[in-house]
Amino acid sequence: MHSSDRDRVVLATLVFAVMFSQLLLYPGVATLVGTLGADATTSVFAATPLDASMWFLVAEFAAYVAFVGLWGVASDATGRRVPFIVAGSFAGAVGYAALAAVPAVGSIPFAGVLALRVLQGSMTIGAFSLTMTMLMDLEGGHGRNMGAAGIAIGTGAALGAPIGGQLTEIDPIAPLLVAAGLLVCVGTLVTRIEDRTPDRGRSARALIDGVRRRPTLSIPYAFGFVDRLTAGFFALVGTLYFQETFGLDAGATGLMLACFFGPFALLQYPMGALSDRIGRTVPIVVGSACYGGGILLVGASPSVAAAAVAMIGVGVLGALVSPATMALVTDLADESERGLAMAGFNLAGSLGFLGGFLVGGTVASGYGYEVAFLVVGGLEIAIAIVTVPVFLRLSLERTERFRSGDHGDA
Repeated sequence: MHSSDRDRVVLATLVFAVMFSQLLLYPGVATLVGTLGADATTSVFAATPLDASMWFLVAEFAAYVAFVGLWGVASDATGRRVPFIVAGSFAGAVGYAALAAVPAVGSIPFAGVLALRVLQGSMTIGAFSLTMTMLMDLEGGHGRNMGAAGIAIGTGAALGAPIGGQLTEIDPIAPLLVAAGLLVCVGTLVTRIEDRTPDRGRSARALIDGVRRRPTLSIPYAFGFVDRLTAGFFALVGTLYFQETFGLDAGATGLMLACFFGPFALLQYPMGALSDRIGRTVPIVVGSACYGGGILLVGASPSVAAAAVAMIGVGVLGALVSPATMALVTDLADESERGLAMAGFNLAGSLGFLGGFLVGGTVASGYGYEVAFLVVGGLEIAIAIVTVPVFLRLSLERTERFRSGDHGDA
């Protein structure tokens, strides 16, 4: 096996581990925050189980937003990825372990729990974003590399959700302990990978100016924002929707989420390779429009079976969109600015997750689940329609430009 192929497998495994650890917490988040001390009588962040769950998830992604760019700039400026991934992984593991220790301590207010969550998230995002950037640095086709990242993300989410639900039923703290252990493994194994950072010694200002000169990066960033918004919506609102509407427990909710993440994971790599052949326009634009329609179908499903089928369809469409969008970042970014460019994509994605939690939670609380599904699905359809002229004007669908890896095609 070629060293790039071997490293692609290992790096994808590490991305999987980070995403898996994150998703372990989602199906049982309402139970977890209760165990960590969420109480309406003592915290304004815990007026209801939905509010406490929302702020617990928001705290992590707020940290992602605040710190992901710093990790990317530091990596590009020093010409190193591995030491930063090691630091982020081990520090993130400490954060998860500290959260797991909260019930034993017993005197930490819920605001303190949220502060620990922020610290954990600020470290974990470094490991996640820079491991994805190491995949960008590999040879072999941007679609293939980002397809590997996508299948790792999707598989981690697909397995993390149902396994996290089962772990929660054993002990609400168990997902935190497993997450801490996985991040230790990530920090250990990444040292075995060759650091292929292509440029060394650039200043932070030069890196930021370089990315600013590529406004076309806003296209995949915008799609990344909306796509992650839908993921955040399903992680919080979708979880509670399935439980309240169909009476599912945490384990069954995890299986329902797996209906989406299963096909989303398994089809990432072939869909990424497909976008190398046919270009990014059709997978991104057409796929996003259909993806939004699938979200509307989930919200309109009259039964568990119908909702599960709709979730499978949404997963297939998500697999079409995701690797092409990430590959477009690699297509457009200069190779010496990949850490910051991927940080920008993950920043947009983290903001999307926050939007999914906040917008989805607020709309669902104020207007009901049906309106919430309509808003989120409509946003996905809207961005696909609005960006059609942009894709056509930039001729981003020309396959030969993507194959050549020409960064001047913007």
